[in-house]
Amino acid sequence: MSAAPATRTERMIVAAARELAGKRVCFVGVGLPNIAVNLAQRTVAPELELVYESGVYGARPGRLPLSIGDPTIVTGATAVTSMLELFGYYLQGGRVDVGFLGAAQIDRYGNINTTVIGDYAHPRTRLPGSGGACEIAIDAREVFIVMRQSARSFVERIDFRTSPGNLGGGEAAARLRAEQGWTGHGPSVVVTDLGVWRFGTDGEMVLVSLHPGATLDEVRGATGWAPAIAPDLRPTPEPEPEELRLIREELDPAGLYTR
Repeated sequence: MSAAPATRTERMIVAAARELAGKRVCFVGVGLPNIAVNLAQRTVAPELELVYESGVYGARPGRLPLSIGDPTIVTGATAVTSMLELFGYYLQGGRVDVGFLGAAQIDRYGNINTTVIGDYAHPRTRLPGSGGACEIAIDAREVFIVMRQSARSFVERIDFRTSPGNLGGGEAAARLRAEQGWTGHGPSVVVTDLGVWRFGTDGEMVLVSLHPGATLDEVRGATGWAPAIAPDLRPTPEPEPEELRLIREELDPAGLYTR
């Protein structure tokens, strides 16, 4: 099974997992972040401590959790606490290196919408909401985001700011984060099914890596603003056979994330 070429979603998951090399404590969001961090724990970051908002610190799930309430996240955990203790002592206490989030919409400054599409009072689509994502975005030392990219998800202006990124960019945004007492530095990387983005000194996303098979024209067509492109743009390395085997045979044999 693992001999088949990597799909775009698999490239995205592998690229996101590799970003966790050298990281120790990761607060895990639901959806695509869940499979990315569990892949990282099996490959580039074997000592990674996974934190789930239901109250589990240091999870080592025997299989891919279906949700933050899945009993498997307790497997091998360092601690099982109340949500109050987890957010108050660990997250707000500055003990989380990376918050790994998904998004329905994102803007050029890494602000995230997971609340509504359309007008808040009369939305076209009502989304799951924040959960713990807003607090993660504020207090994790840095934030990674993984999501599929399209003109509907990469937008000039998000419909609702659920989780703050670099706000409006520039020095004013950094000053506002400090004034609010937010301990985190905000988003540092966004991984999509087209490429990898990092953030410039002005707080705006910059495309630094293009996945095999994707083109710059495709990226521009899937971005709601004129995207910044790194002058040394490089191709994203292909997934290794073992990374694909783990995704296809151990983590997601039913294709729930990769379809």
